Amino acid sequence: MNYRLGELFCGPGGLAWGAIHARIQNPNFRIVHQWANDYDLHTCETYRRNICPDQPESVYHGDIRTFDLTQLAPIDALAFGFPCNDYSIVGEQKGMDGTFGPLYSYGVQALNLFHPQWFLAENVGGLRTANEGKAFSRILKELREAGYRITPHLYQFEDYGIPQARHRVIIIGIREDLPAVYKVPSPAPYKDLDNTCRTAIEVPPILADAFNHERTRQSETVVQRLKHILPGQNAFTANLPEELQLHVTGAKISQIYKRLDPKKPSYTVTGSGGGGTHIYHWEEPRALTNRERARLQTFPDTFEFLGTKESVRKQIGMAVPCRGAQIIFEAVLNSFAGIPYESIPANISE
Repeated sequence: MNYRLGELFCGPGGLAWGAIHARIQNPNFRIVHQWANDYDLHTCETYRRNICPDQPESVYHGDIRTFDLTQLAPIDALAFGFPCNDYSIVGEQKGMDGTFGPLYSYGVQALNLFHPQWFLAENVGGLRTANEGKAFSRILKELREAGYRITPHLYQFEDYGIPQARHRVIIIGIREDLPAVYKVPSPAPYKDLDNTCRTAIEVPPILADAFNHERTRQSETVVQRLKHILPGQNAFTANLPEELQLHVTGAKISQIYKRLDPKKPSYTVTGSGGGGTHIYHWEEPRALTNRERARLQTFPDTFEFLGTKESVRKQIGMAVPCRGAQIIFEAVLNSFAGIPYESIPANISE
């Protein structure tokens, strides 16, 4: 069974990479690309280059709010990592009241239009508490009403061998008339993997001329500041001289000029933010390159991001870790193939 996958808010292809590389014992169960949509031009170009170079016309660049879903080919599966801006704990958490909050509804529209056998929906952990939890309840309700048994779960990707502390709500839905039962894959098989950020970035070494590996120019002030910050510390926990301290009022975000701890997974890779938010090397006084950041998101070095340096940074930060996605898609395939796999109870009640 080849499940033809459609994607809304596709991003650069983290979910898609995991989907098309998902493999289970029964080789007859596979996921293949059918179409994708995103509003960002560079993101679409990256997706075409890496996911479907032979089908560039299957990636539609356009704003979902004015996009005609009826022009799209039939699908067996749908993935949509709807924009998280209004659900992020770091942001203002406007939820349904924000610009991006209601965009999940286009995923629901696609479910009602195409009736795929299953879907994957993804968002930040803050989704659960936006609008006092009402937004999340509403989303779950509408997904069920579209005709699906749903399994929402907060995945902590570092528990699955990913070299990054990244926590995301992922909802798997299986159409009610189908017998397959999805269970959350257990992290136990991955507990002994070396998922330190040092290993992810250094093993194997990144070639000097690797794609997306250009360095950020650091000001002398930033270089001197970083020299006083120990691995795992940030600009507010380090013992900085007065002239290098940051004098800010209000919340002090812990990731500002935070150096990685080489013995642990990275902190969360983000797609936006000003000075001090680019993730900083544990030893060298500099920000990571985009290729190093991509490794923390488990993109292979052969995955080439297109666009400006800042656009690439955004693409990487907005993506789902490739190998984390692969684990979840393989659990979906096993569910449909009737192949038992080690699982754990979902940690979010419906």
